[in-house]
Amino acid sequence: MSDPVVRMAGDQGDLDAAFRIRQVVFVDEQGVPVELERDARDAEAAHVLAEVDGVPVGAVRLIVEPAGFEGVDEAYGAVAHLGRLAVLAPARQRGIGAALVRAVEDLARGRGYRVVYLGAQTQAVRFYERLGYQAFGPEFDDAGLPHRHMVQAL
Repeated sequence: MSDPVVRMAGDQGDLDAAFRIRQVVFVDEQGVPVELERDARDAEAAHVLAEVDGVPVGAVRLIVEPAGFEGVDEAYGAVAHLGRLAVLAPARQRGIGAALVRAVEDLARGRGYRVVYLGAQTQAVRFYERLGYQAFGPEFDDAGLPHRHMVQAL
C-alpha cells in the first residue's frame, strides 16, 4: 500500500464514496441507525476523502457552528466542527485518521476559524488527545454510543 492522499471531495462520486465509507463504519460496524448517520448538514459540509492507491478509504466532514457551540469559549467566535471521521478497517492504524484530522484543521484555519470542536466516541478520546485535543464536560450519548466533547485551538 502506498501513502494516503487526502483531498477535498470534488464531485458527487467523491461524496458517494464518503457516504459509503460512513455507512460501513458507523451503520454496519457500529450499529448506528442510518437515519442518524446521514443528516441535512451533509449538504452544507465540506467533505474530505483519504485515498490509498486511488481507492477511497477514509472520510471526514467540516461544518460550522455558532460561537459558544456546546460550551466552547465564545471568544473563539464561530466553531469549526469536525465530524463523521471514518476509516475503513483494512486501512486503520496507518495514520489515515490523523491525516484527515489535520486536513480539517488546515481547512478550518484557512477559512479563518480559531478552534475545532468534535464529539468523540469515548473509545477514540485517546486518539484525539494524541493530536492535541482536550476533552471537556461529561460523557454524553450520541446515536447510542458514549461520547466526549473535545476541542483544540488552532
